[in-house]
Amino acid sequence: MFNQLALNERLLKALDNLGFTEPTEVQKRSIPPALEGRDLLVCARTGSGKTAAFVLPILHRLQLSERPDAQARALILVPTRELARQVMKACEQLGRFTFIKADMIIGGEGFKEQRAMLRKNPEILIATPGRLVEHLEAESLHLNDIETLVLDEADRMLEMGFSEDLEKICNACADKRQTLLYSATLKRRGLSEIIASALDNPESLILDTPRKQSGDIDQQMILADDTGHKVKLLAHLLEHDPFDKALVFTNTRELADRLCGQLRGQGLPVGVLHGEMTQPERNQGMQLFRDGHFKVLVATDLAARGLDVKGVDLVINFDMPRNGDDYIHRIGRTGRADASGVAISLVCAYDWNLKAGIERYINTGLRKRQVEGLIASYKGPKKLKSSGKAASTKKRKPATKAKLKTGAKASGKRPASPVAGAGKKTASEQRENRPATPVDGDAPLRRKPGGAAKPRATGKPAAASPWGSDSGFEPPKRRK
Repeated sequence: MFNQLALNERLLKALDNLGFTEPTEVQKRSIPPALEGRDLLVCARTGSGKTAAFVLPILHRLQLSERPDAQARALILVPTRELARQVMKACEQLGRFTFIKADMIIGGEGFKEQRAMLRKNPEILIATPGRLVEHLEAESLHLNDIETLVLDEADRMLEMGFSEDLEKICNACADKRQTLLYSATLKRRGLSEIIASALDNPESLILDTPRKQSGDIDQQMILADDTGHKVKLLAHLLEHDPFDKALVFTNTRELADRLCGQLRGQGLPVGVLHGEMTQPERNQGMQLFRDGHFKVLVATDLAARGLDVKGVDLVINFDMPRNGDDYIHRIGRTGRADASGVAISLVCAYDWNLKAGIERYINTGLRKRQVEGLIASYKGPKKLKSSGKAASTKKRKPATKAKLKTGAKASGKRPASPVAGAGKKTASEQRENRPATPVDGDAPLRRKPGGAAKPRATGKPAAASPWGSDSGFEPPKRRK
């Protein structure tokens, strides 16, 4: 029960109003040490309640002490605008009975308007790294009063190229602060450096590993011949499989737009979400998806992190993700909060190696499935033949001279010359098959009947014979 976590009464009232009575595992284990002010390093699966696990301790600590003259006292860094909006919503819901203000600094919005907002000194600031660094460089924001720094999905921020920005932001924050790092995956290059520099003797809470994160999700794979075959399979799945809401992931923005248009042309209610859309377009698309105006959202990996939409029970990987972490975050959009879900991956020949690597990473195989009437001719990579048969397919070495003589004696016939076209030839044939005269500056040869070839006087040293002095080759004599 939340009332056993020693939270402020106003926060307990908000939780009760939202219908939350029993904390999740990550909340049970991380809220008590966070309330004590300890640095935390937490790895938990998507949909496990990580947002409330760090928002509640922040609200509790800010409620205990007031600092009206201070600037932002808590900073929550997130990789995407969508995740920032989700965290902002959680702060508003959980802090509705307090007087604590929260606001956002994200890209795609007016810089001047954000600067005016910062003058009001909100206690909690939710930000994406790129835009926050712009405000730091413009000196419209100072982080000297930060008491709690949260790095949410830090591995994703590093993957997006924000390592230098994270370093600048951590250095700009107050030295004496609490730092909380939450993520669904921790095996990312550069993350150990961030942990070493930003966290002070953190308590590690590894609640889930990639091998245990998808237990409530039915993971399937369907083989396809090419992209056109994938489109047919996708349309069939969306028309015949039962689901409330579905997310379709692609690896590129162009494919997301094209796929959305093709599905709309077939009468399916489909929306699209990717990074090249303006912020109002992204907000409108997400709201229409949440409200159920369309049941299918085609998106890039922008929607793989932090997107929490109720009712998403089907995820389809039109393109296989590039690594195991992205796969975990994609399918984690379904099966949230201990609910069940289905994840289907469409696999072509060029997807097979990615699929195999993901299976090794999550330590489980994807269940094969076929769609009647759309069964692929591609069945996976061909298996290698046995060693005995493979040996017989090797190229045979040319027979040696000794073997040729042996075979000639055995058959009683003269062996054929190994040189193509060997035998008695006419003079014209001999001229055609004669080795070419040396080029690239070599002196032309003048031959005398019965004599050795001598170079003409050209002022250049005579070139060595291309056949060698002891080659035994005698050029044909000219006719008189």
